[in-house]
Amino acid sequence: MHIGFDISQTGSGKAGCGFFSHALIKAMLELVPEHRYSLFPSFGNFYFDAKMPLANPYSGRDVHYGPRHLTREAASLFWIGNEAEALLGLPDIIHANNFWCPTQFTSSRLIYTFYDMGFVVNPDWTTEANRVGCFDGVFRSAMAADWVVAISDASKTHYLSVFPHFPENRIRVIYPCSRFSDYSAVGKRPKALEGVADGKYWLNVGTIEPRKNQHRLVESYARYLALGGEPMPLVLAGGKGWLMDDFQKHLSALGINAQIVMTGYVSDDELIWLYRNCYANLYPSLFEGFGLPVLEGMQFGAPTLTSNSTSIPEVAGDAAILMDPEDTDSWVQAMLRIAVNKLERDRLSLAAIEQSKRFDWKQSAAALLQLYEEALASPKRRIA
Repeated sequence: MHIGFDISQTGSGKAGCGFFSHALIKAMLELVPEHRYSLFPSFGNFYFDAKMPLANPYSGRDVHYGPRHLTREAASLFWIGNEAEALLGLPDIIHANNFWCPTQFTSSRLIYTFYDMGFVVNPDWTTEANRVGCFDGVFRSAMAADWVVAISDASKTHYLSVFPHFPENRIRVIYPCSRFSDYSAVGKRPKALEGVADGKYWLNVGTIEPRKNQHRLVESYARYLALGGEPMPLVLAGGKGWLMDDFQKHLSALGINAQIVMTGYVSDDELIWLYRNCYANLYPSLFEGFGLPVLEGMQFGAPTLTSNSTSIPEVAGDAAILMDPEDTDSWVQAMLRIAVNKLERDRLSLAAIEQSKRFDWKQSAAALLQLYEEALASPKRRIA
């Protein structure tokens, strides 16, 4: 089989979408090295990383990179052109992973990864440019994709509710998994946590942006402190996202600047250390396609307090405390309770490790390869 696979978001600054495609291609190359793999450092006209691929981390007996483009304009001209499919060598499969979706392919089976449509649920969670670009790609997938890979049952249900014309038998749930393969890794303490005792901080991981709900989280934390909760600092591990220019002012208004540690972007080793040594992992996200910080924290035994919304219950199962992400009082009470109940904390830690073992990249890659086989055995989807 000749598999064309979008790796455009797998560069050094990769986030959730990039980790998904990075881990899947690595697992597929290990499971079935005999296929021919064409890996696309650029894909479409929505996302472009000029540094891709300075290094080629994916190697194999029949692995090829290209086409390479030095500018977004050059990439756009190639990918929207009618000759793109032929110039790529007519792959059996072309798998899109960065929201953009081609519509002109007539031979290759087009597989589209669908992450989420939070930008449809609440336009205030992102910028107009990102909202328009993402929705354009998802809309085009509903018209042109032969199959859709959804990263959770919640995402699948949402996709079909927005695009009820899409055939349900051509959308398949394939779960992401942790980026970390070594459960015994100890990681490296971030410099920002010098002086903070191991096991004596609350943790939140993720880009600081409206959808991740850090505004309410710090409000809950301030209330927790006001009610006499143990004064462990709250560590926010993640870069600053969009529409959060007032976040520092919000911390000042709450009077908790000194209790907040903002690490910025952290390395994988630092993230492992943060998960392994936190008192608990707090993840009050309003909307998720999956929720990797929940799973990855559980992998390293982080007791978890998280949202009961969208996909997160699929990830957390019965191994976390699930709450309404908009109910700050519930979050305050849960933090107060777990801060003094070490037995409950230890129980959540053990349950988290067991829950995380249900997600495995090799199983996900095997499911994806099976989908490719089904796609090749089926006619291309036609829109009436």
